Amino acid sequence: MKRQITQDLIAWKLSKNRKPILLRGARQTGKTWLLKEFGKNEYQETIYINFEEFPQLQGIFYQDFDIARIITAIEIHAQKKVIADETLLIFDEIQMANKGITSLKYFYENAPQYHIVAAGSLLGLFLHNQTSFPVGKVEIMELAPMSFIEVLNAMGEERLVAQIQHENWDILVPFHDKLLGYLKQYMFVGGMPEVVLAYQENKDFELVRKIQKQIIMAYEADFSKHAPKEVFPRIQMVWNSIPAQLAKENKKFVFNILREGARAKDYELAIQWLQDCGLILKVNRIKKPEIPLKAYEESSVFKVFLVDVGLLGAMSMLDVSSIINNEILNEFKGAMAEQFVLQQLKTNKELFITYWTNERSTAEVDFVVQKNNEVIVIEVKSGENVRSKSFKFFYEQYQPNMALRMSGLPFKQQDWLTNIPLYGVNSL
Repeated sequence: MKRQITQDLIAWKLSKNRKPILLRGARQTGKTWLLKEFGKNEYQETIYINFEEFPQLQGIFYQDFDIARIITAIEIHAQKKVIADETLLIFDEIQMANKGITSLKYFYENAPQYHIVAAGSLLGLFLHNQTSFPVGKVEIMELAPMSFIEVLNAMGEERLVAQIQHENWDILVPFHDKLLGYLKQYMFVGGMPEVVLAYQENKDFELVRKIQKQIIMAYEADFSKHAPKEVFPRIQMVWNSIPAQLAKENKKFVFNILREGARAKDYELAIQWLQDCGLILKVNRIKKPEIPLKAYEESSVFKVFLVDVGLLGAMSMLDVSSIINNEILNEFKGAMAEQFVLQQLKTNKELFITYWTNERSTAEVDFVVQKNNEVIVIEVKSGENVRSKSFKFFYEQYQPNMALRMSGLPFKQQDWLTNIPLYGVNSL
C-alpha cells in the first residue's frame, strides 16, 4: 500500500543536509512496515533494530556517543556491514534505549553520512517529557492512519484520485454515487493499515470490527502499562467519553460528562497523555478568525476526536447494518463526517486547524483553517440537508477568504460559498 509520506522519505534520502528522522505516530499506523518497505525499495541494505524486542541493546548509547563503537556494535548484532550511503538504519521503539534519542544529535554532528530513521509507538509521549531533546538536530515526521486518498489508491482507483486532486469536478459527476459508496466504506473501515488490508482481502465487515476492537484493546493496555498510576483512571475516563462528547450537537469537550463536578485541571494530564500518544485529535476554539489564528486560540475550550474514524465507529458500537443501509453518514448528528473531515485535513501540514463558536455557544462553525495568510471556514454536513444559520452568520460577520461546505452533494459554486463533496476534502 502506497503512503504519501514515502515521497518525503525519498526527498530526505536525497537531501544534502539530511538529519536523522524521528517518525511519530500512534501504534498500528504502519510505521515499521513503512520504514522496512522504504529500505527495501531505496537502499542496498536495511538494518532494523527494535529496542523493545532486544533489551540487551538498550544500553548501546549509554557508555558514550562514540559513533564508530556504536556502528561496530550494530554490525555485530545484525551480522551485516554498515555502508554509510547504502544502508538504512532503522531504530524502532528508540524511546526504550537509554539516551537513544540524544544519540541522534551526535550522528548528525559527527557522522551525517549515516542514514538513520528512528520510530516508536509512544515516541510522542517520550518527546514531551524529554529534557535534553536534540533541537535542530533531527527531522520530525508524523505518520497518521491512511487517508481516504491513500485507500482509494490502494484499491486501484488512481484515476479517480487524480481527478479529485486536480479538482476536475465536472469529470467526477458520473462517479459521484460510486465515490459516496467508497466514502461510506472508508468511514466504517477507517484508515488503520491492518484493517484496510483485511477488508481488501476478505470484504468482511465483521472481521473489520474484530480487528478494530483488538487495536482499541491494545491502546487501552498501553494506558495501564505506560501511564502514571495516578493518571491512568482519568485517561480511561477521557478515552471512553469521546463517543458521547461527539454525539452532542455542540461538540465542545464537557468535563461533566466524565463525572459530575469534574474540573479541567484534574484531567489536563490525561488529555495531554492521549494527545502525545497520537490517539486523539484536539481542536481548540478561536475567539475570532483573524490572522494569525494562533493568536486568538483558546486552549481551555476544545473538541476531541479519535485518531481514526473507523475506530470511532467501533468504540461507538456502530454495527454492520449502518453501512449496508446507507445510514453511516447520519449517525451521531454528523460526528462521523466531522471526524472524517478533520482526519483528512490533518494530513496537510500547511493547515492550522481550529473551530469557532460565539460567546454564548449558540452559533458554531465546524472548522476554521489558516492556510498561509488565508482564512478558510468549513462547515461539515453529513448528508444532503445543508442549511446552516451559523455558517451564514459567520460569513456575513467576518468575511473569510473562502467558505467551504463539505457535504454529500456534488460540487457546486454558489454566490458566497463553495460546496465540495465530502470525498473531495483532500483537494485542499
